[in-house]
Amino acid sequence: MESSRREEVELEEEEEEQNSPWRWRPPSDGGRTTVPTTNRFFIHPQNWWYVGWKQFIVIWAVYSSFFTPLEFGFFRGLPEKLFLLDISGQVAFLIDIFLHFFLAYKDPHSHRLVTTHNRIAISYLKSRFLLDLLGCLPLDAIYKACNRKEAVRYLLWIRLSRALRVTEFFEGLEKDIRINYLFTRIIKLFVVELYCTHTAACIFYYLATTLSPAKEGYTWIGSLKMGDYNYSQFRDIDLWTRYITSLYFAIVTMATVGYGDIHAVNNREMIFIIIFISGDMILGAYLLGNMAALIVKGSRTERFRDKMTDLIKYMNKNNLGRQISNEIKDHVRLQYETSYNEAAVLQDIPAAL
Repeated sequence: MESSRREEVELEEEEEEQNSPWRWRPPSDGGRTTVPTTNRFFIHPQNWWYVGWKQFIVIWAVYSSFFTPLEFGFFRGLPEKLFLLDISGQVAFLIDIFLHFFLAYKDPHSHRLVTTHNRIAISYLKSRFLLDLLGCLPLDAIYKACNRKEAVRYLLWIRLSRALRVTEFFEGLEKDIRINYLFTRIIKLFVVELYCTHTAACIFYYLATTLSPAKEGYTWIGSLKMGDYNYSQFRDIDLWTRYITSLYFAIVTMATVGYGDIHAVNNREMIFIIIFISGDMILGAYLLGNMAALIVKGSRTERFRDKMTDLIKYMNKNNLGRQISNEIKDHVRLQYETSYNEAAVLQDIPAAL
């Protein structure tokens, strides 16, 4: 019953693809073109303009991922131009939400392209639609409407879900055999470490600036003296100096160097540093494990890249056509994206069964 039901679903999906408005067909030269068939419209995930739009959104996702902790921690001293830039990014993400309701996707079970509007909408609504929508809310206006209650500003962290787009971008770079795998992994690990220290620096400053002015002298930055420089009136110092000081505190704490010139003063700062150092041990293990994997060269992605490189050399050597070459590469890519195959499952089951 289950197998017959699956066959019916596959036949329905095949019929949908045949009736799709912009169905991909391989022409004689082996490329990919779009052929309009009906008035229904959907977006193919490999459409050239949508691929360009994804790269555009990744840029905004990087900006939003780094700006969100900065907005949370340095909210009371950010220039107005940065907020205008943030509004532009919000508009771009709203457009992206609209496009996702027309974006075809691969079914996780059959690996066939789903083009039905209802199924596309349901799949997106069940996945990350809610997070995307909450991230586009005018949180500054909500904060002012709620009499500037500090708890409302914690909703800013919802926007960190956009960092998943950056993760997906790096995963795509790792699979691209045209780009050096070692270089991509090192850049990814560096971005992870930089982002963690950046976020910690913003939280360190937030812990100091949310106390009343009378108690700011009992904070890590308010009590700081470096040489003849005094940070007792740190709100009057320029934004760049405050951020660099906070980033320096985060880095020396993460590296557990602890020079002693900057340290926690009150209980809130001590509690956060305890949590921060505990998480830093996990981050350090992650970074060291990935560096060891790069040296050993045993990752699944790297084996896929080596196999794809050998295949391309073989196809070029034997002058295979572009169409058959694309089909071979699509098959190998499908094997990589599938967590298991039929042969791997059956080999562990007794022959009698």
